[in-house]
Amino acid sequence: MGWHRELLIGFDLETTGTDPSEARIVTGAVIEVRAGQTLGRREWLADPGVEIPADAVAVHGISNERAAAEGRPADRVADAIADVLAGYWKTGVPVVAYNAAFDLSLLSAELRRHGLPSLRERLGGHDPAPVIDPYTIDRWADRYRRGKRNLEAVCAEYGVRLDSAHDASADALAAARLACAIADRHPKIAALGPAELHRRQIEWYAEWAADFQSFLRRKGESDAVIDGTWPVREPADETV
Repeated sequence: MGWHRELLIGFDLETTGTDPSEARIVTGAVIEVRAGQTLGRREWLADPGVEIPADAVAVHGISNERAAAEGRPADRVADAIADVLAGYWKTGVPVVAYNAAFDLSLLSAELRRHGLPSLRERLGGHDPAPVIDPYTIDRWADRYRRGKRNLEAVCAEYGVRLDSAHDASADALAAARLACAIADRHPKIAALGPAELHRRQIEWYAEWAADFQSFLRRKGESDAVIDGTWPVREPADETV
């Protein structure tokens, strides 16, 4: 039957910025999906505790006023999201996130920032797994395809509907459906079990990062460094 026909958990965050070590959660969504059909959803709106830059508001549409008036405290949102994800991982259910290294690293940084248990601590010392990242898988499975690799572009490539880009729920659902579509197109991906696919993605992401770093250095960026860690980059210590 394949993992792509079983229960999957779509996950996405919308944030204050693009640096996962510094950006804060604004909205989050966790969507239960089986064979492309939505079974349940959970959504969060946070007061990030910092100003949401205008360019971020333009992307996801959440104003500072709305976040302050309607959002829950940032630490409670991060704690709740981490608990929900850990609950699925404990039962072996895959979490699907497009460019997982961003969302999971940002969540990890938020947990550290607020003095909350890490994802690994919530999992009894185990790494968060299995994670399925359509961004990483597509980049390996169809490496020579030209064009953009953002969620909108890759959904269009695989014929996956994306109702409202940069809405956490829409993006989480699209990521889960995209994972299924990629598996349908590439039987070698569908044939891997979630645990093996997780291990392969660690290798594929590291290979991509090394290649991209070499490319940048050949182009003259001699000090370019691309972090090849996937799916979670542990943050440095930080105070609120």
